Amino acid sequence: MFIDTHSHFDDAAFDADRAACWARARAVGVEAQVLPAVSRASWPKLKAVAAGDARLYPAYGLHPMLLSEHAPADLEALEHWIEREQPVAVGECGLDYFVAELDPDAQWRFFTGQLALARQFNLPVIIHARRAVDQVAKALRQCPGSRGVVHSFSGSEQQARTLIDLGCLLGIGGPVTYPRAQRLRRLVATLPLEAILLETDAPDQPAIHHRGERNEPAFLPEIAAEIARLRDMEVEELAAATTRNARRLFNLP
Repeated sequence: MFIDTHSHFDDAAFDADRAACWARARAVGVEAQVLPAVSRASWPKLKAVAAGDARLYPAYGLHPMLLSEHAPADLEALEHWIEREQPVAVGECGLDYFVAELDPDAQWRFFTGQLALARQFNLPVIIHARRAVDQVAKALRQCPGSRGVVHSFSGSEQQARTLIDLGCLLGIGGPVTYPRAQRLRRLVATLPLEAILLETDAPDQPAIHHRGERNEPAFLPEIAAEIARLRDMEVEELAAATTRNARRLFNLP
């Protein structure tokens, strides 16, 4: 059995066939999904999608790439929303220094504000870190007691070890299936098993055999199979370990 720890299953890409898509995922052993939000406007729809099945677990946050949609008042709104809705995590939040027009200071304020909320409610954070792993680590150091996952991790081995020491797990998805992702593939082969989470990031970042297609949670076992191959272990062992990791981090039943 698998848990998809990062799926945007509320995305409009699934509106036409969400139930069938979820049925396909369950049929191949995906027993649960964690659904991170991206903006205040997305919270109600995500809540409604998650309410459709007890195995869909919501997380609420403010994504750095949607910075233009966020207002300072959204952090206070997020606090009230978390208190009322009791999600499994805060996120998706983080830093994106790849997109030049995203103001780094504003990103930092929203990210550290969400780290503070996660600590306030004793929740993990789901972190986006693109060209910003060291800055994310700096923010985590400034918020002792933080824990969470850096999703779609693509940094160095040293950065990985730093994040693990700071209480983070690393989300691994479709990019690991591409032979050109040599650094990531080497890293995944040697990471501590207890630091790995499986994810799809559906509908984005499909694995190599689905390049150009809409990604979906049903493809998660293919990612797991590639990671197991890189680690020279049975996929069943990897599935069991990563499922335990997800349950522990997100306090899932």
